[in-house]
Amino acid sequence: MKYYNAKNIPNTTVEKLRPKVEEELKKEGFGVLTEIDIQATMKKKLDKDYLPHLILGACNPVYADKVISIEPTISTMLPCNVTLRQLEDGSVQIAIIDPAAAMGAIGNPSLETPAKEVQEKLMNVLNNI
Repeated sequence: MKYYNAKNIPNTTVEKLRPKVEEELKKEGFGVLTEIDIQATMKKKLDKDYLPHLILGACNPVYADKVISIEPTISTMLPCNVTLRQLEDGSVQIAIIDPAAAMGAIGNPSLETPAKEVQEKLMNVLNNI
């Protein structure tokens, strides 16, 4: 089972694409709670060069509340990760976790509906970029 959905956006940079991604997330009720700069972290920790690569931790509080109410330790799987990765061809890959696939591993049927609803919202984000 595929655990993410992705698409490449040609002729752009992570820096230019990020505001559009955040705008589309906001339209779907998500806010960015965390950010990990892979490029800076790998340079600092390993002195290794990476192209720009961000992990944005996106949260929709309405759905976070729903799934935590059903399965409290699901918090180990939150927030939803959205990555922006510069590719050598000048495009940026945006990849978004597939929450239906991730939540399916838990085996709680009560999570299926909210997971599919979140998946639909995240696909809207991807499709609108």
